[in-house]
Amino acid sequence: MSDSYDVIVIGGGPAGYPAAIRAGQNGLKVACIDGWKNYDGSHAFGGTCLNAGCIPSKALLESTELVHRAREEFAVHGIKVGKVEVDLAQMQKRKAGIVKASTQGILALFKSAKVTPLAGHGRLLPDRKVEYTALDGSVTVLAAQQVVLASGSAPMPLRSVPFDGERVLDSWGALEMSAIPKRLGVIGAGVIGLELGSVWRRLGAEVVVLEAMDTFLPMVDQQVAKEALKHYRKLGLDIRLGAKVSGASSGADGVSLAYTDASGEHTATVDRVVVAIGRRPNTEALLGEGTGVAIDERGFVVVNEQCWTGVEGIYAVGDCVRGPMLAHKGKEEGVMVADLIAGRYGEVNYRTVPSVIYTAPEIAWVGQTEEQVKASGRAYKVGVFPFMASGRARAMEASAGFAKLIAAVDDDEILGVHIIGPMAGELIGEAVLAMEYSASAEDLQRTIHAHPTLSEALHEAALAADKRAIDFPNR
Repeated sequence: MSDSYDVIVIGGGPAGYPAAIRAGQNGLKVACIDGWKNYDGSHAFGGTCLNAGCIPSKALLESTELVHRAREEFAVHGIKVGKVEVDLAQMQKRKAGIVKASTQGILALFKSAKVTPLAGHGRLLPDRKVEYTALDGSVTVLAAQQVVLASGSAPMPLRSVPFDGERVLDSWGALEMSAIPKRLGVIGAGVIGLELGSVWRRLGAEVVVLEAMDTFLPMVDQQVAKEALKHYRKLGLDIRLGAKVSGASSGADGVSLAYTDASGEHTATVDRVVVAIGRRPNTEALLGEGTGVAIDERGFVVVNEQCWTGVEGIYAVGDCVRGPMLAHKGKEEGVMVADLIAGRYGEVNYRTVPSVIYTAPEIAWVGQTEEQVKASGRAYKVGVFPFMASGRARAMEASAGFAKLIAAVDDDEILGVHIIGPMAGELIGEAVLAMEYSASAEDLQRTIHAHPTLSEALHEAALAADKRAIDFPNR
């Protein structure tokens, strides 16, 4: 192991490992330090996303969606099956195999880009030095011309309901359960809470979701949020808004959650609880004394739009800096920084970062919500196209939801696109590309979409913004 590098990346998650790979592709001498430990104590690169977040959750969401369809939809297609049984052990085994293949793939990518992987903990010291503590406890001080901080984030604890790893779980623990709980409580109706709640509800658990806020999915366009709430409740999620949890007590009958809402004090008794109230930046042990790197009041590393900390040669990317805690946002920041370090052009357009909730129906959006546009005072127009008018969606038995496009009245600029429906996470890519190139609603109107496809919904939504939709009455 060398003790000097052009670039050292601290963190091997979805922001850190792309930064290291791109820096290696740019011909720089690179090391990537990562201290992730799995449940069994083994080390793996990939951070929360690959090990305990994006990838394993999507694996379980896919498996449980198939269970739900087999039980609820196959008969409509004329497919007769016997009693559908769940082999949770096999489901978890499949998930683990996908995770392992993904994390091992990072090491192959590192080898291709000539990146040195270092398993252990990295801490920034003054003068671009990095203290590297290996898994065996040995400590080495490394030097670099440039350092990229990519320490990621961790589940946010709830003081009144502390994690215990058995009955009170974080989002990772909720993915590792070996038995289906009869009653599951989820604290937090955000992206993580809804996805995890959907997984276990499809497998048969009674799921109650306690959300402290009165507004459901406040970051989502509210027309979409109202539609989503209707479908989640139809799935069987017992979502209680304005429910502020004040404590939990364990007993022979399970975990009793105490909460208050507008009607008073209540309790909900469940077998297990998932606390999914958000994530916090993982920066507590990241910096030594005298580095000059600033941490704000919420624990984020302070950076500018180019992810520079203001200290020579020190950058920070991903969940440990401002902005949405999204893997793809962190990846693009890591690539940008690696290119900037190499003297190349690099930029992230934060106005076109998409978001997706992988429930059924899926939710995806990019740009401003209608509420945000309205508050800005800019005159706007809206086009909405329901999937029930899509031939492809009807053929798929997936006609729930709609596509919504918001454009400016003055110059027809697309300001936001919001989709709830089948494959929304895939469909949103077209909207992201359109907005990246400052497309107008008319540009989408004049773009030929194959028929019959789900993507026609976005085409028709653009037409509807000017009351020119073909496949649905204009209103």
